[in-house]
Amino acid sequence: MTRSARTDPARAPCSLAPVSLAASADRSVAAGLRARDELRTVRLLFDAELADGSLAPAALDAWAVRRAARARPVPRPRLRLAQDVARKLGRLDWERAVAQPLGQARRAVLGAAAAAPPRFLVRVDEFPHYQAWDEPERFGGERFARFHELMGAARVPYLIAVTPRLSRAPLSPAETRSRALDAGELAQLAELAAAADVTVALHGRDHRTRFANPRQHSELCGLTPADAAALLDDALAQLAAHGVEPEIFVPPYNRFDAAHLELLAERFAVVCGGPESIGTIGFRRSPVWFHDAVHLPGYAPLYGHAREVLPAAERALAARDGLWTPIVLHWGW
Repeated sequence: MTRSARTDPARAPCSLAPVSLAASADRSVAAGLRARDELRTVRLLFDAELADGSLAPAALDAWAVRRAARARPVPRPRLRLAQDVARKLGRLDWERAVAQPLGQARRAVLGAAAAAPPRFLVRVDEFPHYQAWDEPERFGGERFARFHELMGAARVPYLIAVTPRLSRAPLSPAETRSRALDAGELAQLAELAAAADVTVALHGRDHRTRFANPRQHSELCGLTPADAAALLDDALAQLAAHGVEPEIFVPPYNRFDAAHLELLAERFAVVCGGPESIGTIGFRRSPVWFHDAVHLPGYAPLYGHAREVLPAAERALAARDGLWTPIVLHWGW
């Protein structure tokens, strides 16, 4: 089931025809796709000003803007490793590697008018909690209901990453047991799907890792594109049976292979990620158009426990850079 089939059946199939950059023998096609991604990224960066007519598209042809929105292919493994090391050293975090260049681009075009509150996008992983079967008292529905109540009382809209199945011992690839959501979980899912301030995203099928090594945890890595597509379509079909059709994907453990980019873009308008994504597809600023979908990774210090995220969120409020600013929380933390 493709994204276009679920959202706009009348859309011309050639308008966003997926092309694999890695496999394309025509470099001009790859360059054209990257140029289109760059243009779309610029539009994300200045969408408010373009929408209200206060900014003419011609004003966006600035060096700082082109640099900030530059689209790059998936880097080679050695460079991805170097980027991941830089991330661990704090050199590729949100404030330094994302907000700073994107903020400079906005100021280069808008001057003082660039000052605006950040637009926080709060992502919450995950429902049901992947350990709810093993530790229901700590991670079960009652605890999640309390979290949801707190978010509602604070009037914080958020995205919740959902799996249609729950695994036993999900961190063990040797374990195979999983179950469908029970009546209580389905009732909570229906409440979330109906809530005006909650957006439901797909978080894989059952959150079971295929690898025991914590540095390799993933539900998708190592699967062929065909097998990954089958897993995602099964998960989407299970949620659709309950009236839920997500347009956003949150990868379990934030990992998927570069070979999955095309099939993800076919099914989702937005593909999230995180620090772990650097090792598989490289570092990306956020949000950025990449391979016909919006890629929205979250990075420290806006990714972590709430007590760690709060000071960074306060700095973003003080900076008034007007950026889309993803915050990633795990309610179980």
